[in-house]
Amino acid sequence: MPALVETTTDAIESLLPELEAIYKDLHEHPELSMQEVRTARIAADYVEKLGYDVTRDVGGTGVVAVLRNGDGPTVMLRADMDALPMAEATGLPYASTVRAKDEEGIEVGVAHSCGHDMHVTWLMGVTHLMAAHRDAWRGTLMAVFQPGEEVARGARSMIEDGMAERFPKPDVILGQHVMVGAAGTVGHRSGTILSAGDSLKVKLFGRGSHGSQPQTSIDPVIMAASTTLRLQTIVSREISPRDSAVLTIGALQAGTKENIIPDDATLKLNMRTFDEDVREYMLGAIRRICCAECVASNAPREPEFTTLSSYPLTINDAEASERVRAAFEAHFGERAYETPPAAASEDFSVFGREWGVPYAFWFIGGTDPDMYRTALKEKKLNEIPSNHSPRFAPVLDPTLRTGLEAMLCAAGAWFDARDPSA
Repeated sequence: MPALVETTTDAIESLLPELEAIYKDLHEHPELSMQEVRTARIAADYVEKLGYDVTRDVGGTGVVAVLRNGDGPTVMLRADMDALPMAEATGLPYASTVRAKDEEGIEVGVAHSCGHDMHVTWLMGVTHLMAAHRDAWRGTLMAVFQPGEEVARGARSMIEDGMAERFPKPDVILGQHVMVGAAGTVGHRSGTILSAGDSLKVKLFGRGSHGSQPQTSIDPVIMAASTTLRLQTIVSREISPRDSAVLTIGALQAGTKENIIPDDATLKLNMRTFDEDVREYMLGAIRRICCAECVASNAPREPEFTTLSSYPLTINDAEASERVRAAFEAHFGERAYETPPAAASEDFSVFGREWGVPYAFWFIGGTDPDMYRTALKEKKLNEIPSNHSPRFAPVLDPTLRTGLEAMLCAAGAWFDARDPSA
């Protein structure tokens, strides 16, 4: 068992009731991206009382907490704080009923349907354990509570707020995410673990008219429908079967009434790729097809493209991943496994890319183990509520404990490499 985890085993057990209460409170009071005022305050107040040097409002609502504990490596641990603009349907006694206005001023439900409340709770717990057991490690711990992951702006906003100049440069950056998987398990991987993700809005321009006189119009609805169908051929006909890619049109918006041909139509699309060359090709193909369909429809002007979000690939450093793997296998045994890449996207890697330091990211299973085994046996894994489902709800036991142990294991792979008596 890694020394840092072994030292804190009893303390973890004693801390769990407090952390469970924190988690339920965060879950019941979610906040939208870049609006995480309450969550950030709770995290900052908590770690400040533990003796950390705390800086608030980094890149918006971000929090950076630093604990210096002698000579040694600097390890950065990161948790994202934001929730999703959706109503919760878990039926939990502490389910969110929060409603808030999004960036466009539209009132929406708000729910922690991606598990970021669990991430914040894990990191708060680890800061507590590390502060209480300073005799077990040497170095500098930097805990980062990040805003705005769901809109791909949080990490970038913290970097642009001078994070790299204001705080110690880490030797490694570590992060984790609760996912569908048997609770108590940890999925790790060297190399690409998360896809790049790009979301675009494409506005197509036509000429409106009465529905009874289509000959006087340039129909943007037909234009949008044709474009939607043609875009689906990028993956099926232009991308090699050896490469993985996803292109989804999640919204097609046009018109207000059945007998009015509108002036314009809007497509909102999302793509996921695992290779930078494939990503660049698909972005170019999207523009080519949209422009060509507009020409074919005799549109009065070219389409208008807006980037809604852009997540880079998450590519775990080989050496850092090997350290993390060894630590996980030493502690979790068969419960630690090599996971395939996921078609999900994160802005976690922005920190490592901008700082030029290695990073490692891994998954923590949050599904009831019996439910997961049954679904696996019956080949019904797709029926388990996943991240971004209104019914997504990690089981607290053993997910909460596993996440604490995993983060301590990973950090210990650097801190334990030094003699704690030095």
